[in-house]
Amino acid sequence: MDANDILKLYTKGERDFRGAHLAKANLIAAILTHSNLSGALLKDASLARAHLERCFMLEANLSGAFLYGADLSYVKLKEGKLLEADLTKANLSGAHLARVDLQGAKLSGAILKWVTLFRANLPGVNLCGSNLNGINLRGANLAGANLNWTNLNGARLSGANLKGALLSGVTLNGAWMNGLELEGIDFANMELNQVKFSGAKLQGANLSGSNIAEAQMRFTKLDEANLKNTDLHGSNMRGGLFFKANMMKTDLREADLSSADLGEANLNLANLLGANLNGANLRDAYLWGANLDGADLTGANLSGASLRGANIIGANLRDANLTGATMPDGKIHV
Repeated sequence: MDANDILKLYTKGERDFRGAHLAKANLIAAILTHSNLSGALLKDASLARAHLERCFMLEANLSGAFLYGADLSYVKLKEGKLLEADLTKANLSGAHLARVDLQGAKLSGAILKWVTLFRANLPGVNLCGSNLNGINLRGANLAGANLNWTNLNGARLSGANLKGALLSGVTLNGAWMNGLELEGIDFANMELNQVKFSGAKLQGANLSGSNIAEAQMRFTKLDEANLKNTDLHGSNMRGGLFFKANMMKTDLREADLSSADLGEANLNLANLLGANLNGANLRDAYLWGANLDGADLTGANLSGASLRGANIIGANLRDANLTGATMPDGKIHV
C-alpha cells in the first residue's frame, strides 16, 4: 500500500491504516485527520503541512520524517519515534508524546502548548523561545537542551533531567519542579512565582533577585545558595535546608520557615515580618537590621546569632534558645 492508495481509501471513508509501510512516502499536505496509523512505518516520509490532527499513531516510526508546518494537534504518539524528525513550525498543541524518542529532532517554532512529553527523550533539543505553557515534561530527558527564553509557566518538570540545560530568561511561574537536582544552577532574576520546588536540590544555586513568592519549597535543599534580594514572601519552606545561605535583604514576609535549618545563614536586613520560624535552627545566623516584627520564633535556636539592630517588637521568642546571641542593643544574651 503506497501513499496514493492511502489517500484514495481515506477519500472513500477508510480510517484504519495500522501498520502501514510508508517509508519515504510523499504525503505533503495530505489530509488524514482522525486516522489510525498506529505502528505505521513513516520513516523519512514527506509530511510537510499534512493534516494529522487527532490521529492515533501509537508506536509509529516517524524518524527522519519531514513534518514542517504539519498539524499534529491532539495526536496520540505514545512510544513513537521521531529521531531526527523535522517538526519546524508544526502544531503539536495537546499532543500526547509520552515516552517518544525525539533525539535530534528539530522543533524550532513548533507550537507545543499543553503537550505531554512524559518520559520523552529530548537530549540537546533546541526549544529556544518556545511557548511551553502547561507542558508535561515529567521524567523527560532534557540534558543539554536549549530552553533559553522559553515559557514554562505551569509546566510539569518533576523528575526531569535538566543537567547542562540552558535556562536563561526562562519563565517558570507555577511550574512543578519537585525533587529536581539543580545544584549550582543559575536562576538569578527569574520569574518563579508559585513554583513547586519541594524536595528539590538547589545547593549553591543562584536565585538572587528572583520572584519566588508563594512558592511550595518544603524540605528543599538550598545550602550555600544565593538568595540575596529574592522575593520569597508567603512561600512554604518548612523543613528547608539553608545552611550558610545568603539571604541578605530577602523578602520573607509571612513565609513558613518552621523547622528550617538556617544555621550561619546571612539574613542581614531581611524582612521576616510575620514569618513562621517555629523550631527553626538559626544558630550563628546573621540577622543585623532584620525585621522580625510579629515573627513566631517559638522554640527556635538562636544561640550565637547576631540580632544587632534587628526589630524584634512583637516577635514570639517563647522557649527560644538565645544563649550567646547578640541582641538588638548590642548586648550578649547570657
